[in-house]
Amino acid sequence: MMQNVHLAPETDEDDLYSGYNDYNPTYDTEELENDTAFQQAVRTSHGRRPPSKTSLASSMGRPMTGTLQDGVARPMTAVRAAGFTKAALRGSAFDPLGQSRGPAPPLEAKNEDSPEEKIRQLEKKVNELVEESCVANGCGDLKLALEKAKDAGRKERVLVRQREQVTTPENINLDLTYSVLFNLASQYSANEMYAEALNTYQVIVKNKMFSNAGRLKVNMGNIYLKQRNYSKAIKFYRMALDQIPSVHKEMRIKILQNIGVTFIKTGQYSDAINSFEHIMSMAPNLKAGFNLILSYFAVGDQEKMKKAFQKLIAVPLEIDEDDKYISPNDDPHTNLVIEAIKNDHLRQMERERKAMAEKYIMTAAKLIAPVIETSFAVGYDWCVEVVKASQYVELANDLEINKAITYLRQKDFNQAVETLKMFEKKDSRVKSAAATNLSFLYYLENEFAQASSYADLAVNSDRYNPSALTNKGNTVFANGDYEKAAEFYKEALRNDSSCTEALYNIGLTYKKLNRLDEALDCFLKLHAILRNSAQVLYQIAHVYELMEDPNQAIEWLMQLISVVPTDSRALSKLGELYDSEGDKSQAFQYYYESYRYFPSNIEVIEWLGAYYIDTQFCEKAIQYFERASLIQPTQVKWQLMVASCFRRSGNYQKALDTYKDIHRKFPENVECLRFLVRLCTDIGLKEVQEYATKLKRLEKMKEIREQRIKSGRDGSGGSRSKREGSAGSDSGQNCSASSKGERLGARLRALPGTNEPYESSSNKEIDASYVDPLGPQIERPKTAAKKRIDEDDFADEELGDDLLPE
Repeated sequence: MMQNVHLAPETDEDDLYSGYNDYNPTYDTEELENDTAFQQAVRTSHGRRPPSKTSLASSMGRPMTGTLQDGVARPMTAVRAAGFTKAALRGSAFDPLGQSRGPAPPLEAKNEDSPEEKIRQLEKKVNELVEESCVANGCGDLKLALEKAKDAGRKERVLVRQREQVTTPENINLDLTYSVLFNLASQYSANEMYAEALNTYQVIVKNKMFSNAGRLKVNMGNIYLKQRNYSKAIKFYRMALDQIPSVHKEMRIKILQNIGVTFIKTGQYSDAINSFEHIMSMAPNLKAGFNLILSYFAVGDQEKMKKAFQKLIAVPLEIDEDDKYISPNDDPHTNLVIEAIKNDHLRQMERERKAMAEKYIMTAAKLIAPVIETSFAVGYDWCVEVVKASQYVELANDLEINKAITYLRQKDFNQAVETLKMFEKKDSRVKSAAATNLSFLYYLENEFAQASSYADLAVNSDRYNPSALTNKGNTVFANGDYEKAAEFYKEALRNDSSCTEALYNIGLTYKKLNRLDEALDCFLKLHAILRNSAQVLYQIAHVYELMEDPNQAIEWLMQLISVVPTDSRALSKLGELYDSEGDKSQAFQYYYESYRYFPSNIEVIEWLGAYYIDTQFCEKAIQYFERASLIQPTQVKWQLMVASCFRRSGNYQKALDTYKDIHRKFPENVECLRFLVRLCTDIGLKEVQEYATKLKRLEKMKEIREQRIKSGRDGSGGSRSKREGSAGSDSGQNCSASSKGERLGARLRALPGTNEPYESSSNKEIDASYVDPLGPQIERPKTAAKKRIDEDDFADEELGDDLLPE
């Protein structure tokens, strides 16, 4: 057999066209006589059969493939794929590609007016509108999102009508209808159009053709919860819970949590406890554990509170340990990988989860510690022991610091100090936190030496603690070294640019140093961080006033009263600025508003009384001077002004009675006796002689006293000069120290003469710090006391306390 196999000759491999002209001798008919295989086939029985023009049928009577029977060839199905057809006859041309039929006809033009094409385009437009609505919602443009959702709903209804006209109702795109309705309901809910949202959800839920539409009852329950319709919210949550299979465990847990929260809002704490207990037994999580503690706290079950706190502590965080992000060797590839994952999104999520867990645990401990034991100290100790035995060991120190804070709130400073001093031997971070708080406490008690000592300890323990640096700056500020205080505040800002206390205090320091431009820059930066801080707004206004820019000062004070419209000192300051600008009507408006909110400010009362006297409405001025006499009953000025107003308004009898009352209280007041003599003379009363005699006696005593003083001065000229020099220096010190008290006293002594009109002093001043309506305060830098190890402020919700006197 191998002799019939002819191998192709070896040629050059680079010749791609070699072998095409080679002749295969297998197909040579002339050599058949020498072909052994062919001759062997001829000698078989098949080769000896007689030839026939027609093909013989098979033994089953079935015609052979390709034979002619009654003029028709049997289908050659085995070779149809090669191009043969059942109608092909012998002798037909072999044309497997159908080239004899000519070129294919051109494609039919797309008919855009056909109903099917219109339906497809409309469906595409609806999908685009739904996507645009979702994108607008994600960007915060809720109105645009709602408009797009409504437009999608209108076009989808047109689409449904067109489909019904062209095809059977079974071919309607239910998924598209569901998407449009669901998006519309969501946008209604986002725009707080709850009635429309509920109606749209009802359309979806009641349609049996939508599968799993019952889950949307959770959304309906959420809407009822926002509307505070708690009974319906619980009803829909339970309906949704019944329609969700048990395999969807996470969804069922979330719905149970919603039910528990709703029960808490309704005050049904026992039902809420059942829901949260079920969650903690099936799939414990932080929110459910914290809510369970709240429920037990509401019912006052101490033992259950302890057990719930232990369950909360035991909830697994499911985050990697911090050791994962520490390189075990110096392999550069490993270091690069660790550096890449150290602050990626997964790491940030882990930090957020850990921070949330710590927040829940700290809040729960502060809540239950005062009630689970006989005293809050014992309760805190129990919580600390439980936390130390858990995965949150580092929170134990925070709880101890919170214990000291609780002592502070109870005004037990000694216990607070003792608790904080326990941290002096702890690690540096905890020591810095405790020392910062101790510095704050001693600062409040004006023990600046101790405050400075603990501030140094806090800074040495943690040089990058901005709160410690701020407190150290405050102690230096108290000693009058403003330049050095500014350096500490600057260092605190370099360590933490968001330390608002340091930024505020450095602004006050620049004011002390009369560097007003730098102070203004600090307060404007702080205003960008704390937009609605009344203290910052006042400081900006006051700096502009010091810079002699009253228009800007008025503008910032207007912003201030928009934040605190009832602040009497800010209103009176506005009145003072308008008065200095000559706008009496605006000044009167703000002074009057200040008087309404705080009717005990002598300066405001004095200005209002003087305003009514200047405008010839003496009767209205009487009520203000009467109030001033109630506030300062030992000052004769206000009672004399009341009598003067009666006299000027023509009510002489009332004026006489008032002067007599003043004379009984102040029998040696010369001005009162002069007015009595004049009134009695004008009216013609007999008491005029008595008052005249008293007046002469007082005037004679006054002359004798003045002569003695004059003779004493003439006899001791040198010593008098010395005394005057020392007295002048003393008075200068007193004046600088007492500020407004001395100025007010000077105005009280400046009584009007007999025929002189009353005039109020226009040079009124106000403290250089923002003060609330409850009483005067003194401008002080803010402290940054440590409450927690993570460098929170001593007071969570406030910017800080004003501590340093000017």
